[in-house]
Amino acid sequence: VTKRGIAHEDAQVKWIDCNIGSRLTMKYPGVIMKGRKARGEVLSIALANDGQHQDTGAKMIHAADETTSNIISKSISIGKGRATYRGLVHVPKHLKNCKNNTECDALLINSTSRTDTYPAITVRGTGNACQHEASVSQISAEQIFYMQQRGLTEAQAMSLSVNGFVNDLVRQFPMEYSVELKRLIDLEMEGSVG
Repeated sequence: VTKRGIAHEDAQVKWIDCNIGSRLTMKYPGVIMKGRKARGEVLSIALANDGQHQDTGAKMIHAADETTSNIISKSISIGKGRATYRGLVHVPKHLKNCKNNTECDALLINSTSRTDTYPAITVRGTGNACQHEASVSQISAEQIFYMQQRGLTEAQAMSLSVNGFVNDLVRQFPMEYSVELKRLIDLEMEGSVG
């Protein structure tokens, strides 16, 4: 799936992208910032369980001065699941005062899960700014043990940790969407522990 939005002068295009459940997903929503002071944003969550590959990302094409783009991607890999982030940010050299922020955070549930990040960021010219941050972490056995000592089952503790990992991003979603996403994450986590 390739979804594209065009943002003209002072406009904003914001994609909310959640990927759960299919065996193979390839989805890269994009924004072409065509007008001065246009803004593009992609907020993305991918959950890859056993036998699944979530190959997702975002494309930000800056085509006017003073444009701003933001990509925040979070992925969770469970069992032998694989999550991949592929991003494209392009700022040509004739543009001025363009900004991009890209964040890719991955959570591995166990040692057999996998995550990959392939950012392609091209920023030319002067006066343009870009920052990229990526992190990979694994759920701590101590953290799960601590929650189990407080009365949670192992599955509940894992689900709580995963929901905590995506919580700051999910707070930016519409309320109905975030409630449904939490239910879907709980369902995906249900059979993945033990």
